[in-house]
Amino acid sequence: MRVVIFCHSLISDWNHGNAHFLRGIATELLSRGDEVHVYEPRDSWSVANLLADAGPAAIEGFHEAYPRLSSRRVDPEALDLDEALEGASLVLVHEWNEHPLVERIGRHRARGGRYVLLFHDTHHRSVTSPEAMGAYDLQHYDGVLAFGEVIRERYLALGWSRRAWTWHEAADVTRFHPPAAARRRDGDLVWVGNWGDGERSDEIRQYLIDPVRQLGLRARIHGVRYPADAVRELAESGIDYAGWLPNYRVPDVFSRFAMTMHVPRQPYVKALPGIPTIRMFEALACGIPLASCWWDDCEHLFRPGLDYLVAHTPAEMVGILRDIEEDAALAEDLVQNGLDTIHARHTCAHRVDELAGIVAGIRGTPVEKAFSV
Repeated sequence: MRVVIFCHSLISDWNHGNAHFLRGIATELLSRGDEVHVYEPRDSWSVANLLADAGPAAIEGFHEAYPRLSSRRVDPEALDLDEALEGASLVLVHEWNEHPLVERIGRHRARGGRYVLLFHDTHHRSVTSPEAMGAYDLQHYDGVLAFGEVIRERYLALGWSRRAWTWHEAADVTRFHPPAAARRRDGDLVWVGNWGDGERSDEIRQYLIDPVRQLGLRARIHGVRYPADAVRELAESGIDYAGWLPNYRVPDVFSRFAMTMHVPRQPYVKALPGIPTIRMFEALACGIPLASCWWDDCEHLFRPGLDYLVAHTPAEMVGILRDIEEDAALAEDLVQNGLDTIHARHTCAHRVDELAGIVAGIRGTPVEKAFSV
């Protein structure tokens, strides 16, 4: 099978969490003997910011970590779609692509393309920027892969697509897994996440910075877009700010801390129930105890209270972090429960199996022949 993916970036995860899942899916497809061809714009803002932040070594690091993955950086307007899509069985077009390219690919399919064509939405813009999302021309697409039921329903209700399927993100357990041997402990709590405006920054202060200060935890934060005053605030609170962290290095960092945290963005909490960030899947897959601010797991992806602990208030977060730090049996239960849930339901292998079922339904063929042209 030849799979073609159009995305904003595969090689850069600088403020671009969508790269995580795409890397995992591409890795899983390759492991099954499929061809994977990825195209991304030459002027990707994620790559530009990564180079400005960490230099060319960051790109080299990606290729060393993922020797089987590659991406062609192209000018979307000049891209020869006949060449790019020749022999394709499945084409995935991620929602960070520009409107003209999305439309061009649809027209190419309408002219006789034999591939299954799916639009892949993994963002909150269907709610926060409906005008931009409604402007995508998806009339020639077979449907939409939405990373949450609420987004799937929105595409159908607003008439943006005739068909849509819920296709959650998941962990690449070939990379995100507990360490093979014990590592030295660098601290108590590590959080990997980017700064934000308004309520996002307020929640980071209330649920992370203040509890760490109150408990006297040794903490480290990795992420980007932290303004100077935020970095100063972290330093004054005794928190080590360590900047951008390549996602493929997260498992190693997790293995050196006692716990981590999930601080969801407000658009997801308020308007997109049932959708966590991919970092929850990855943290649980790495076997690190997880404390989370409340979010509505209405799709029952996990088992709150068993796989991770939930704080509805900053005071509850203080108590949860204290419990994980002081109760080794509780921490071990969280680790094992989280691992069990990930391996039972939320690996990239599970998602590729789901994708095969979706494609088979579109083609009207048995699953084992889903990707045959």
